[in-house]
Formats: sequence, structure tokens, C-alpha cells
Amino acid sequence: MDLFDYMKEKKQEKESPLASRMRPKTLDEVVGQEHILGHDKLLYRAIKADRLSSLIFYGPPGTGKTTLAKVIAATTSCEFRQINATSAGKKDMEEVAAEAQKILGGYGKRTILFIDEIHRFNKGQQDYLLPFVEDGTIILIGATTENPYFEVNGALLSRSVIFELKPLSKENIRVLIKRALENVEKGLGSYHAVIDDDALEFLADVANGDARSALNAIELGVLTTERSDDGLIHIDLSTASECIQKRVVRYDKDSDNHYDTISAFIKSMRGSDPDAAVYYLARMLYAGEDIKFIARRIVICAAEDVSNADPMALNVAVSAFLACERIGMPESQIILSQAAAYVACAPKSNSAVNAISAAMEDVANRKTPPVPPHLMDAHYKGAAKLGHGIGYKYSHDFKNHYCRQQYLPDELVGTQFYVPGELGYEAQIREYMEKIRREAEDE
Repeated sequence: MDLFDYMKEKKQEKESPLASRMRPKTLDEVVGQEHILGHDKLLYRAIKADRLSSLIFYGPPGTGKTTLAKVIAATTSCEFRQINATSAGKKDMEEVAAEAQKILGGYGKRTILFIDEIHRFNKGQQDYLLPFVEDGTIILIGATTENPYFEVNGALLSRSVIFELKPLSKENIRVLIKRALENVEKGLGSYHAVIDDDALEFLADVANGDARSALNAIELGVLTTERSDDGLIHIDLSTASECIQKRVVRYDKDSDNHYDTISAFIKSMRGSDPDAAVYYLARMLYAGEDIKFIARRIVICAAEDVSNADPMALNVAVSAFLACERIGMPESQIILSQAAAYVACAPKSNSAVNAISAAMEDVANRKTPPVPPHLMDAHYKGAAKLGHGIGYKYSHDFKNHYCRQQYLPDELVGTQFYVPGELGYEAQIREYMEKIRREAEDE
């Protein structure tokens, strides 16, 4: 590189967006992704030892896929080339492959080819790389936001190690914002900007694990905010909201407002108002509430407030919880909306919670009576000598698979804990239980 190219590169670096300027150069500067970059993890050891095989980085935007590739470029002894699948084609790969063969033959050095958005390449373009990856001419590093098992050829996958990058935590985002504000050389340190705690918390929250989004917002805030009388640029909550184009919702996860909102959400489902339930759901989602926290509350409401009036409510709620765990946002908002609306519209009964509450109270306050002898386990030698199991009536031998016999301990005979309601399926349960008991009495 001559002096002209060096100065041109420096100028481009200086004028590039903050997120690009703050990109780590070494592994120790990387924030987050401890599950693959911990000092005892495979990827960390491989980069440190410069012993890389082909890799696929898979994860949402702003989680560090390109950053990791750049770190590898800065630390490896291999040649490093980068292309973007959205603009590159087969010709670009042919040029890289030809150059890689020359470098390997002339200098014994392998070439790392980083392909951003690799899922954009069609099958033919991906197949072209196979022989060069297979013979070691090229070490492939692919980055994709799409599931590689669906979007990358199986032949390439079998020759690569797949690493999934997770959304950065709020604490990770806080660290990156503070680092950007303090760094004079690459960041915004020379602007002497400070950020209020609530603004920092807001940006870290609504960035939703995307470091690029958070850094773009703080850069815009610093560059467009006038300096105060104290000579500093102050980034407050209002400025932070404007810069990330998201309105602040008054919803602090540690404040009364948090509990007020989730309370209103649950009571709206219990009160059979799907419109209110979905509205409070939207408020929580907009504010960045944990979708698993919301899903758990829907599951609880389905059991506590719907119960057997509609047994499908619990199935829908649990399915929604599992689906949210596997899918994540933004699609999970649809799943949660369906579940909340179903629970809100279902017939209501609190019979299950009343039953277990009454039974728990009885157990806690009464000396535990023995199990009736005829219900005791009789599957061992000598049980009959103790009178265990004698006189037990096998329900399936009787009409309606039901017969009258004592199940509760002597002290509790006649006690009713579960009282079916009169709505939905529980009305059928009540009618059925009355029928089989009445017919058993008539025999």
C-alpha cells in the first residue's frame, strides 16, 4: 500500500459510521457472545491459535458476525478477502479462487474468504466454492441472518463449523455505548457527550440486542444535539427516543408501572375482554418486555381463570409459550396475540384454583390421616396380611367404568374440593359426574 492509498483508507475510516469505526480489532475487545468466545471455547482457541476451518456465523443483525470476521482478518496469518453476496457474483469468486491458488502455490499461505449474506448466493454459486474449500485452498467464513440449514448447501455445511450468535444483552449494549462515548480516537470522546442513566437504559433496551442500531442512535444524538452551557452535550431520554425513532413507553420493568400493566393484562383476559388484553400485550411488547414472561402469565391465566371450562385454553397457552421460545420476536407477537385472545374469549372457571387452594389448606391445617387400606399398594409380598388392597373395586368392571367406594381418608369423607362450574365444558363435567353417581346409586 502506497502513501496515497494509506491516506485514502484513513479518511474513509474516519468518515465511516460509528458502528464501523468502533468495530473491535482483537478478540479481547469483543463484547458478548461468551457462549462461543469464552477463553475455554472452541472458536476462541481456534482464532488464537490461527487454526481455523471453514465457519458459518448465523445470527440476527448487529450481533457481531462481520466483527468476528474482521477480528480473524486482523489476527490470522492467512490472506483475507471479503465479498458481499448481495452484489458479488461468480466472477468475483473466480478471481478470489485464482488468486488463492497462486498464493498457496507461491507462498504456501491459505486464503480466508469472508462472504457476507452468504444465503443470497444461489445453489450454483455456492457449489462453485466446494472444490476450493475441500482441497484447502480457501477457508470459507460465511455470515447469514437466515437459518443456514435451510439456506446454505448441505455440502458446504458438512465442511463447516456452524456458530450461532445470540442477540447482545442489555449490559453488552450499555458497555458498547459507554465505550463509544469515551473513545477519543475512534468514537465520540472528543465531543464530550454524556448520557443520562434512563436514556442509556432505554437505548440498551429498545436496541433489542442489535449493537449497530444502538451505536447509530447515539451517534445521531451526539451529532445533532446542541452543546449545553456547561460545555457538554447531554443525551437525555427524549433525545434518545428521537434518535432511535421509537417513542418512550412509560414501562420500567422494576417499577409499579410494570406490575400495573401485567396486572391489567391478566385481569382483561380474566374479564373476557380480548381488546384490552391485546392492547396491554402491545404495550408490553413495545416496551421490550420478555416474551417468555408474558407467555408464562397467559399459561397461568389459562389454568387459573379458564380451567376445565375450556381445557383447550391451557393447550393453546402452553403451545404459545413453546413456540415463542423457538421463534422469538417479532413473529412471537402474533403467537402471543392469538393465545391472549383465546384465553380472554374462553368460558371462565376458577374451580381448579379453588380446589387446590382448599386441599392445600386442609393438608396444612389438619393432621394427615392415613390412606384407606383398600387403596394402599398391594403389589408386594405380605401386603394382604396387612390388609392392604383388600376390598378394592376395579372401576372398569362396573357400568360407566365407575363404582361407589371410599377414596378420601375417613376424616375427610364427604368433603368436596373440586366443584365444576356451570360454563363451557365444566357444565358437561358436572352433568356427567351427576349421571354416573346417580346410576351407581340405582344399582
